[in-house]
Amino acid sequence: MITTSARLLHLLSLLQTRPQWTGPQLVAELGVSARTVRGDMDKLRELGYPVSSTPGAAGGYRLGPGAKLPPLLLDEDEAAAVVLGLGGAAPGSVSGFETASARARAKIEQVLPSRVRHRIDSLQTSTVIPNHAGAEADPQVLAAIAGTVRDRHRLRFDYRNHDGDAQYRTTEPHRLVYLGHRWYLVAWDLDRSDWRTFRVDRISPRIPTGPRFDPREPPRGDLITFVAAGRRIARFRYRAKVLVRRSATELVDWLPDGIAVEPVDDESCIVHAGGDTAYILAAHLTFLDADFELDGPPEVLAALREIGRRCAAATSE
Repeated sequence: MITTSARLLHLLSLLQTRPQWTGPQLVAELGVSARTVRGDMDKLRELGYPVSSTPGAAGGYRLGPGAKLPPLLLDEDEAAAVVLGLGGAAPGSVSGFETASARARAKIEQVLPSRVRHRIDSLQTSTVIPNHAGAEADPQVLAAIAGTVRDRHRLRFDYRNHDGDAQYRTTEPHRLVYLGHRWYLVAWDLDRSDWRTFRVDRISPRIPTGPRFDPREPPRGDLITFVAAGRRIARFRYRAKVLVRRSATELVDWLPDGIAVEPVDDESCIVHAGGDTAYILAAHLTFLDADFELDGPPEVLAALREIGRRCAAATSE
């Protein structure tokens, strides 16, 4: 006869494998009476597990979320996956999570069978995990931003830009993106009437949040590409957004470094370009084998005019 403690562990494991079990199913699985199953359910509730039950032919037992965190049961593969995941998350980009990840990992490893620890040790000794350098995001700020994304509330915040200048921004937040060991917010900037990318570690949300908004059509293409393009351009002193009369697929394979492309339609695209000097940026734009439109910055427009003058002088008869 299986002991009560072992039966409770088995019962808990069953409840975690599917949304609902009927009484007869558990009776058949455990090999005990319906009365014993009801008693075991009461014992699990006393231990803090939120077990709910519904009567009737369509009813049964369900393990749901509770007010506190009870122990979880993991099989060997699940435990190994969690430990390895925590090891990769330890040098993460959320403030305070490194210590919490290390504590959780130590607790799990302490109770693992030796054969599982051996598997994990083999993987860890043969794997190199990069150190996540860079500013860490405040978990409370991340949670506050995620709440506005979920509830579709405008987000007002103070922002420290790339040059260290303080700005006030009002946005319609769309998604949080994790890229290059940093967290970014993709949002519609109401003051600039355009999509923008903001580093979360530079955001100081203002409370209360703004009113609800209807979601807009998101930026074209996937958000990872959109954020990556913004990160690349942000390094440069001079930046420009250029409408090019040519499809993105015809440009993207041969564009020089520092230029990213956002499709508009089959015949045009937006090119996000940057350069350390206005002249370098203007020179990059002349590489585009297509007509384009540019309305700033003024220094880049002046550099383009100068390049045009020199080209005209060089080809004049």
